[in-house]
Amino acid sequence: MSSDQQQPYDPGYDPYAGQQQYGQQQGRPYGQQGQQYDQQGTPYGQQQHGHQYQDPHVTQTWEGQTWDTQYQPVVQPDTYLPPQPAAHTLPPETPVAHAEPAAAPATAAPEYSTPTTGGNARITDAQRARAEGRSPIIEPGMQPAALTAVLGLLLAAGAAVGPYALLVPLVLLQAVTAAGWFRLNGMWPARQGIALAFAGGLTADVALLAAGRENAPAAIMGTLGVWVLLTLVLQLRSHADPDERMYGLMATVASAALTIVATGHLGAAPDAVVVGGVAVAAAVLARALPLPGAASVVVALLAAAGAGIAAGGFTDLGASGALLGLGAGVCALVGLRAASYDYPSRFVHMTAGVALPLTAAAPAVYLLGRALA
Repeated sequence: MSSDQQQPYDPGYDPYAGQQQYGQQQGRPYGQQGQQYDQQGTPYGQQQHGHQYQDPHVTQTWEGQTWDTQYQPVVQPDTYLPPQPAAHTLPPETPVAHAEPAAAPATAAPEYSTPTTGGNARITDAQRARAEGRSPIIEPGMQPAALTAVLGLLLAAGAAVGPYALLVPLVLLQAVTAAGWFRLNGMWPARQGIALAFAGGLTADVALLAAGRENAPAAIMGTLGVWVLLTLVLQLRSHADPDERMYGLMATVASAALTIVATGHLGAAPDAVVVGGVAVAAAVLARALPLPGAASVVVALLAAAGAGIAAGGFTDLGASGALLGLGAGVCALVGLRAASYDYPSRFVHMTAGVALPLTAAAPAVYLLGRALA
């Protein structure tokens, strides 16, 4: 019989019998050619809820239990953390034929848990205060105030002895000012910036001692101008991002300026430094007392003026020491306020909180001392 002649029809003949036998040997029944069955005997592509078998040429889609892979919870770096959503949004016990869109998971109203620092282990007191609706300005307290008072009295004693005796506590004040200002601005470690600012203060001290107290403004302003130019040159060589470079430039210039301005204690009249140091010591101690805000400020200023009168009695300033003490007290409170702002920490309180009241009072001590002499 030729190959192009048709075979007579045999109703018992099954052309796929060999494939079924092969499929049974492999543990998977086969029906039509290329059609696979799952373990329940249902052809792949046929829906499991009573729908009819789809055309094999139509694109088949899988519908069933799924998990949301697009929704990612955003954890706010705050003191209080809302409860996190579950890992999947569909119930695991009952499969669903049509999953809901991933963009609309079921969400409940956030209920805040107990205070925790999870997710932000370096939370500061100021951040916690903001989260609780309180002021982020935290005063350094009595211990830094006591250290400021000790340093102020050392400045007064050194000024009474001579310029070189005054230089020892002044250098300590300049070092603490440089380190505290950088940490107050959140820049730590910043060894190069701190060293640069501290070197500016030492340069101003040497220039003033060489030029004499009568040329103190020229020594201080000249050093400040040189250090601003030096800081600009160093920042231009930096490879940091433009925003970080500008932020570092401002922090370095401000730190160097404050450290150099502290040299004003060395250029002021000795009697003015004595009165100013005692007045600042009295002001910061009174400000650290547990009093209401406005009352604490008034008490601190009165204490500064009273200390100025008392110290002026031992100098040639006399009763005019009250005015100098009041001016130094005002500047000291401004420096103390600056050390209390932003993100204060224990290190900030023990550096900027100690040094800034005395550093900020240096211009008042110099100018009022010359005016009242």
